[in-house]
Amino acid sequence: MTENNIIHILVAPPEKIETSLVKEVAGILQKDPYETRLLLSGVIPKLFGHYQSTKEAEDVTARLKALGLTVVVSSDTDLRQSKAGHFTAHALTWGDHDVTFLDKTGRTLKIENKNVFLILKGKFFLYSDKEITTTKMKFSLSGTLMTGGFPVWRKVQERSKDTSTEVGYFVRLYDRVWIEPRVEIIENNFDYSSLGANITPSSFTNFNALVTQLKSVFPTALYDDRLSQPAGASSFDRAEETELNCKLVYLSLRAVDNPGALK
Repeated sequence: MTENNIIHILVAPPEKIETSLVKEVAGILQKDPYETRLLLSGVIPKLFGHYQSTKEAEDVTARLKALGLTVVVSSDTDLRQSKAGHFTAHALTWGDHDVTFLDKTGRTLKIENKNVFLILKGKFFLYSDKEITTTKMKFSLSGTLMTGGFPVWRKVQERSKDTSTEVGYFVRLYDRVWIEPRVEIIENNFDYSSLGANITPSSFTNFNALVTQLKSVFPTALYDDRLSQPAGASSFDRAEETELNCKLVYLSLRAVDNPGALK
């Protein structure tokens, strides 16, 4: 069996982590109790196991579900691979029963209010290094000796790195069918003119107002903001981690919404 056919098991964190639960899960997974407790903790669902056969994965899944855990089985292809880029919206217009999103290339995407399953809000940290060159005067001992003791100073350049951090938020809309988002909005890369008179000079305030409106336009959609909390935020320098966390949250919520879903 090839690597792409590996079957993954992911488990959503339980509300309470009892010692007895940790012991039973550790026995099923054949892991150390301390490692198992770490897997069960936090706010983001985690990958608990990787199996070469569907039967083996289903057997472990059944035992974990019997303990009351939310468990999802996913193929490596679905979990690791993605479509060629998301539809990243730059603006939108509100309809009576839908929202039309527009990207920077002029493409549009209309989504009806009944077709959104999840509104997922997340936070990112974008780190960038900038090299800084400064010129300083440095005392030259050799030059001073050559002039018979007259102090000589020379210009020297010193290089250093300055790390800047950009903090922002994103929101993604998902349907019940595909693991990838239908559309994504990034806080500092969006035209908020659709807010009308409610627009402010702050992108953070505008972003939150936009999310609130999206929640009202898609009233049947689940709303999850755990990835915007400190424990769930990711670095965009680690884009794969961000993508994986979004997928894990989506799959765990869809499993609860549709207990029979395994994909």
